[in-house]
Amino acid sequence: MKELTSAQIEARRRARSLRTKAVIGNTYLWLLLVLLYAPIVLIIVFSFTKSKVFGNWTGFTVQLYENLFTGYDSTAQVRVDPNLYRAVAYTGLIALIAATVSTILGTLAAIGIFNMRAKQRRAIQLLNSVPMINPDILTGISLFLLFVFLGISRGLVTVCIAHVVFCTPYVVLSVLPRLTKMNPNIYEAALDLGATPFQALRKVLIPELRPGMISGFILALTLSIDDFGVTFFTKGSGGLETLSTFIYADARKGGLTPELRPLFSLIFLVILVLLVVMNVRAEKQKK
Repeated sequence: MKELTSAQIEARRRARSLRTKAVIGNTYLWLLLVLLYAPIVLIIVFSFTKSKVFGNWTGFTVQLYENLFTGYDSTAQVRVDPNLYRAVAYTGLIALIAATVSTILGTLAAIGIFNMRAKQRRAIQLLNSVPMINPDILTGISLFLLFVFLGISRGLVTVCIAHVVFCTPYVVLSVLPRLTKMNPNIYEAALDLGATPFQALRKVLIPELRPGMISGFILALTLSIDDFGVTFFTKGSGGLETLSTFIYADARKGGLTPELRPLFSLIFLVILVLLVVMNVRAEKQKK
């Protein structure tokens, strides 16, 4: 049998090392994905059983979805907690207001930052990243103390202001890359051709920045729906509840409302569809 040279031995050793690293890397990736998505899959699965206790499978049924959409549990002959629907309504309203306002403010701020000098731009970008790094509880307490100091009654308005505050930096971060890719001469050319600054902004800049604005809007919408810490400290005691604070209060009673399971499943599917649509659009734009 022909003996292998030292170079061949070394090549085989490197090939085995690469295969081992690939196996370890793939195993780690799949383990991470399982840990991330297994709870969501369990919620979706147990949304198709009417058991009040999570994890207790009593047979396939869409009873919980029927209860969620009708507001009435025909099995127990009771109404679904009306606070759940108020929480969902407030969550959607606050998220839409915060996402819309923060998209407008974040886009204008990104344009302003982009047109600054290099040193000023770096300083403002650093300041813009601070709210994103700050823990939610620190932002919530800071805004709570600010509203108390100013004598502002906490409620829907303060929650919307707070959500705009922590969502705007993410919009700035989404829009700035589009500005760096855009040809800066287009805006000046529009001005030279007789367009007013507002017309150039509306007809030149906004179409170029639209993908970043859409990404920032969806990100702000998701962050607003997901937030608990800031909302908890700024909602006051007037009965305002969002979905996150409702779940917190519901869990403290000793369990979660079963209709939350189909609600979580529907929210996850909506977000998944949005991500797929965004990725498909991005691929089409690349082509």
